[in-house]
Amino acid sequence: MFSMFPQAPVVSISSSQRIPLPNANWLGTVYHGLSEKLLTPRPQTQPTYLAFLGRISAEKRVDLAIEIAARAGLPLKIAAKVDKADEAYFLDVIQPLLSRADVEFVGEIDDAQKSEFLAGARALLFPIDWSEPFGLVMIEAMPCGTPVIAFNRGSVPEIISHGVTGYIVDDVPAAVDAVTRLDTLARAEIRAAFVRGFTSMIMAQHYVNIYAALAHEAKPSALRQVAVS
Repeated sequence: MFSMFPQAPVVSISSSQRIPLPNANWLGTVYHGLSEKLLTPRPQTQPTYLAFLGRISAEKRVDLAIEIAARAGLPLKIAAKVDKADEAYFLDVIQPLLSRADVEFVGEIDDAQKSEFLAGARALLFPIDWSEPFGLVMIEAMPCGTPVIAFNRGSVPEIISHGVTGYIVDDVPAAVDAVTRLDTLARAEIRAAFVRGFTSMIMAQHYVNIYAALAHEAKPSALRQVAVS
């Protein structure tokens, strides 16, 4: 498609997303954003567990999240949905691991429940096994002040500031070591980093800027043709 329409303007949601399509007409990168008030810290909450949030699938590696929590000596709460396409994987691979006493499968939760779930966690585990273009759960943890321990794949280095909003690691042992260093991170600064870079207002303004630039560069005749059609 991109070879047939090389002039079609497109926007990436991360620089990582561009790698498979280097010849596309990329105009810019706009990260996803969330409402500043959607997810908030819970100052009275004492973080006691590690968390996994998202979807049960092979590339999300919840099995590694379970291993990391077990080796770190902390309980793990899993708030995740199981799509029909992933039911067999869940039953064969993940469900047998849920019998551990330190693992709680919460199931799918909605936005109203996420603040309490994430704020109560010492960290969100994000041990992905693929180049995810943008992991939305990372910017769901940040407004709650919750650090993220993420594998160095896809957009992770663009979203997580190592040593500030979490830790970027390469494997399970490094993730376990990162758990021991969570107390050095300031949860207020994690929230502040979200406000500086990942709100819906910032996202919207970036898109407005790109559309304005396109309109400015368009020839008047082309604009008239669009208006008539």
